Amino acid sequence: MCGIVGYVGDKKTTEVLLGGLKRLEYRGYDSAGVAIIGADGQLRSRKHAGKLQILIDDLEADPIPEGRTGIGHTRWATHGGPTDENAHPHLGDDGKLALIHNGIIENFQELKARLLTEHPETEFTSETDTEIAAHMVGYAFCETGDLTEALRQVVGRLHGAFTLLAIHSDQPGVVVGARRNSPLVIGLGEGENFLGSDVAAFVEHTRRALAIGQDQIVTITDHSVAVVDFEGNSVPTEEFEVTWDASAAEKGGWPSFMAKEITEQPEAVANTLMGRVVDGAVSLPELAGHEEMLRGIRRIVIIGCGTASYAGMIGKYAIERWARIPVEVDLSHEFRYREPVIDDSTLVVSISQSGETMDTLMAVKFAIAAGAKTLSICNTQGATIARESDAVIYTHAGPEVAVASTKALGAQVTAIYLLGLQLASLRGTLEPSEIAELLAELQAAPEKIRTVLEQHDEIRELAKWMSDTRSVLFLGRHVGYPVALEGALKLKELAYIHAEGFAAGELKHGPIALIEPGQPVFVVVPSPRSSDSMHPKVVSNIQEIRARGARVLAIAEGGDASVLPFADQVFAIPPASTFVEPLLAFIPLQLFAMELAAAKGLDVDQPRNLAKSVTVE
Repeated sequence: MCGIVGYVGDKKTTEVLLGGLKRLEYRGYDSAGVAIIGADGQLRSRKHAGKLQILIDDLEADPIPEGRTGIGHTRWATHGGPTDENAHPHLGDDGKLALIHNGIIENFQELKARLLTEHPETEFTSETDTEIAAHMVGYAFCETGDLTEALRQVVGRLHGAFTLLAIHSDQPGVVVGARRNSPLVIGLGEGENFLGSDVAAFVEHTRRALAIGQDQIVTITDHSVAVVDFEGNSVPTEEFEVTWDASAAEKGGWPSFMAKEITEQPEAVANTLMGRVVDGAVSLPELAGHEEMLRGIRRIVIIGCGTASYAGMIGKYAIERWARIPVEVDLSHEFRYREPVIDDSTLVVSISQSGETMDTLMAVKFAIAAGAKTLSICNTQGATIARESDAVIYTHAGPEVAVASTKALGAQVTAIYLLGLQLASLRGTLEPSEIAELLAELQAAPEKIRTVLEQHDEIRELAKWMSDTRSVLFLGRHVGYPVALEGALKLKELAYIHAEGFAAGELKHGPIALIEPGQPVFVVVPSPRSSDSMHPKVVSNIQEIRARGARVLAIAEGGDASVLPFADQVFAIPPASTFVEPLLAFIPLQLFAMELAAAKGLDVDQPRNLAKSVTVE
């Protein structure tokens, strides 16, 4: 969850580190720090609790002497609160070593007790698990005189998930990193090299990257990169090119990253479809060679957390209807603990924007150990979950910086629809003409999303009017149910108010007791042209809550006259098929949550207590 950057080269190291941390700030936000080995060979560190800007202002007022080697960190607190003392880097070897850390060292208490027995002179200045690792690596360096070997000796004793980066003033021009169940990527430059918790750390300087594997250690200098496993054996690496540049991760004049990313959803959906629809048929090159595996699947389990799990819920409806395969949806953090019954005829589909979500990664590892086939839907090249899985469908949504996910959701739903249609094609459960019609509807979705975005001003005014609201409910049916859950989640994440999403059919089974005069309720209304009976049932739900004094805010197809008499306000979406509707209905709810938070004066890009990529369990 923390942002990590390392650099060796001739550029101004402070600027490289702070630039990388700015682009990674969404990963951790409660403190920040840097350590640099200056031209004089001295290691100096500066760190502060609070926003990254506090550190930037301090370094502008009182600069650290420049050097060619440095590491930087933005923290999301786990062990110890957000204080200057707990901020990273942490120091070892009498201040000659600096270390930063993403993850949790689960056996840190045991290690600390052992360290104090072996080195009673050790002084601790923080409450963190990270400082134990800094001291351990420092003592190991005193014995080995080599930073790579020192880190290698220590990592085997650590339990949990971690990415560690370290520098030492006795070995300038070297940054060493290690990873276990936590992200780390390498940036390849000319006369310079980089390390980062994701490619945003260095994309301003290079788009050439290497991903390193589980339980591996990387050593970079300005002219070399070496990767070994925890046993010290050299391992091969595979280079890839980052498909976006630094400008994609900038606001570009928008008031927030979230505002920018919500408006990028037409492009996110279009880019996920691009090159994957050929002559009215699905073409997924990523799945070439896996056709027999997919034909043999008898059951699918979709796993994800938060917004990704709602994409999975929508995918369940689509895959079961199109491919006639039973589908379950599980929260990643519950999946492996319930001892699920899975085998080699089960396909476990993981959904993660970052591809580093720890709960999802561990669920994928569990599925692999149980013999299941695995496929990931991911937005980040070189991510761990993608590399662990048998196959991957990349969403190509571009970088998503705001902590609360928006455009990634539409891209994930689009990707899982492509998977469902590919399965239907392989299994012969839909005619080619039916698949072509569904794909044409998907290809028309981006322009329809643009139409919905035109209601932004109207939604902003509603949010301002409701800025003192303390509770909002959301109702939906079929694919509208996960849309309702997403609306509630966004409001909780951004505006910090009570919000709940319900399946509309559950209303009379309990939730209707929450309805009182003035209670705002968003209702996702299915198309009146739907061939099933969902529309009249949802309109009946609206009448039931309106009769009890609720303020009804409907998301309905434009021209749906049956809703107008019973809704206080209607946000119209263009006519669309059942499975395109969610791609449109998400938009007003995301905009409302963002604008309500803005009206309350809250930071919509970095909500309290949250980080973008949850890399600890």
